Amino acid sequence: MKTDEFVAMLASGNVEVAPWAVERRFIAGIGVGAIAAILLMVVAIGARADLLAAMHLPMFWGKLAFTASLAAASLLGAVRLARPGVALGRAPLAAAAPIAALWMLAIATLLVAEPTQRAQLIFGKTWTVCPLLIAMLAIPVFAGAMWTLAGLAPTRLRLAGATAGLLSGAIAAFVYSLHCPEMAAPFLALWYVLGIVTPAALGAWLGPRLLRW
Repeated sequence: MKTDEFVAMLASGNVEVAPWAVERRFIAGIGVGAIAAILLMVVAIGARADLLAAMHLPMFWGKLAFTASLAAASLLGAVRLARPGVALGRAPLAAAAPIAALWMLAIATLLVAEPTQRAQLIFGKTWTVCPLLIAMLAIPVFAGAMWTLAGLAPTRLRLAGATAGLLSGAIAAFVYSLHCPEMAAPFLALWYVLGIVTPAALGAWLGPRLLRW
């Protein structure tokens, strides 16, 4: 929405918004982006060959729970930022909680591990490509999130862009989990989080440029 259109709407008194309009726009933008990210994963890198066997491992579901909870918290923040004057509430705490929990698990894992095993727990076999692939899969979701916010009325543009990027990164990491063989908490706490915050940093930079009314 452009500034002059918004001002004209306020001046006319015609400010009625269809019920759940914001939520429907988010479902459309994020949904299309997430589907595109899944297709990109399947075509570009493929799902892990032992996916069915991996589903019997608790840490496989731990990865999905971490990324899903972070995506849900980021979505809550993005929906609030899309409305002028709406407080973020507990959204930042909800986003920080899964990251903090993962980091505590990673530290505990390293503390009980043999010193010779710690490097393997941190770097795994795919640390050189993990953050880049997550950032790549985040591209279509990020485009959908920014399209969603650009059609609404965010006022904290840098924060809104960062939140859109965090949401994109979390969804991309969820999708990437279906390909990635890594399970160690220290690996996830470092390289997954790095891949997730990369689009968040990009969103913070692009927010004032792409979301300006």
